[in-house]
Amino acid sequence: MIFKNRREAGKLLGEKLLKYKHNKIEKTVVIGLLRGGIPVAYEIAKALNAPLDVALVRKIGAPDQEELAIGAIVDGKNPKVYLNKPLISQINISKDYIDRVKEIKLEEIRKREKIYRKGRERIDVHGKIAIVVDDGIATGASIRVVIEALKEEKPKKIIIAVPVIPVNTLSEFKKMVDDIIVLDAPEEFYAVGEFYENFSQTTDEEVILLLQKSKA
Repeated sequence: MIFKNRREAGKLLGEKLLKYKHNKIEKTVVIGLLRGGIPVAYEIAKALNAPLDVALVRKIGAPDQEELAIGAIVDGKNPKVYLNKPLISQINISKDYIDRVKEIKLEEIRKREKIYRKGRERIDVHGKIAIVVDDGIATGASIRVVIEALKEEKPKKIIIAVPVIPVNTLSEFKKMVDDIIVLDAPEEFYAVGEFYENFSQTTDEEVILLLQKSKA
């Protein structure tokens, strides 16, 4: 399945998520991962008439291979770190390197929080349905750490909504959350971008605009 762009994928997911529409009894919060998850999440929040928030998460890359994710870190009430320990052991990455990069990434997250939230508080998910959204899942390092952080805030339910995910990873994530909604789960999977006609990078300006539009 090929999507025109992230916004189209979000609209299609929104149609599949209508049973979670925000109302006085069932309160729903949509949380998009930076940055590519935000356009998808915006369309879902719009369809569900739900508030939109941003998950400030950064991948931790391997030394000299920034694109190879060995983990991820997310800020929140208590910053949470996920590390791919088998991969770290396999390529022999030192604890000093990981500790140093964690501090750098956490500082980046806090700078971005000032840009995106503009002083607004994070949306409280306690007792609510939290729908976590990205433009696709490959290894799942980023969304995994967001889910672990959310669990500490005790939402009523945690739902993952993504346009595309490898079928093997799908079965793994089903065990972690209350529900997972996907549009495509192929056996052959190389990169999220191959499932989009337009997979251009989401800019900070677009993220800020969509968060503001959603709030309005």
